[in-house]
Amino acid sequence: MKIKFTSRLMVCMLSCAAMAVASAQTANTIDAGTLGIAFTGDMPGTGYQDGKMVGFDGEVLQQSADALKLKIRPALMEWSATIASVQSKRVDIMGGTMGWTEQRSRIMLLTDPIMYFKNGITQTAGTNWTRLSDLENKKVGTITGFSFIPELRKISGLQLSLYDTSDAAVRDLIAGRIDAVIGDPPVMQYAISRNPQWKLHFNAFSDNNPDYPLLTGLGQVVFGINKDNPSLLQAVNGEIAKLWKSCELKKIGARYGLTQDVWYKPDGKNFRAGVDRPANWSLPTCQ
Repeated sequence: MKIKFTSRLMVCMLSCAAMAVASAQTANTIDAGTLGIAFTGDMPGTGYQDGKMVGFDGEVLQQSADALKLKIRPALMEWSATIASVQSKRVDIMGGTMGWTEQRSRIMLLTDPIMYFKNGITQTAGTNWTRLSDLENKKVGTITGFSFIPELRKISGLQLSLYDTSDAAVRDLIAGRIDAVIGDPPVMQYAISRNPQWKLHFNAFSDNNPDYPLLTGLGQVVFGINKDNPSLLQAVNGEIAKLWKSCELKKIGARYGLTQDVWYKPDGKNFRAGVDRPANWSLPTCQ
């Protein structure tokens, strides 16, 4: 079939082509035409398989790079090195279910959220706890070094056990040696979705208690970009906005067990407004 190239069609084609080129040019990167990504390989956040990024963060980065006509240059490393690699300009962007904090916003440009999270309780099928008070006088496990540990210690009667890994904590929960685990929310939900034989489930905290901001506050998963590259931030934010508008983020999340509304609907205080976003900035949501 032959296509008749009218002047209007030709103008449209040239305009669309120019927009595509402009998008790629707008996304300034260390190496032209490539997007250097620092990631940890921890699922469900980021991985690299068959030449593509996988995981929730990984798929968002892959789709953004494809839309911006950028080839991915993967850089697998320990978590402790990811932020430093962005600051030193060894990579363009870093991912790995990183939560927004005001401190991080001072040293990097942080994208709009790709999903939300609240900490919560991983528990057996016999309980349905959702509140801080449900943990009073219970044996609770968490991971050494987590920032909310001081808040857990404030809960009345709570007996806290620290573990080096989530696997060890979950094993003790299944064995009945502890009553609940407070772990990394996406990691716990992903593990549960892959192991139904455990008969465990995750409930986000229903509290919004200002005395326990780390345990009950609203978290935002973001990507980090070097402070000197606002054009890349703008370009990636543009692609993230499209994924929110189409609700594609929910489809991506479903592939990794992240099906609850808590991941896609902001419920809690917007800590970024007036910090690294305008005071009237509102959080995106999937309608």
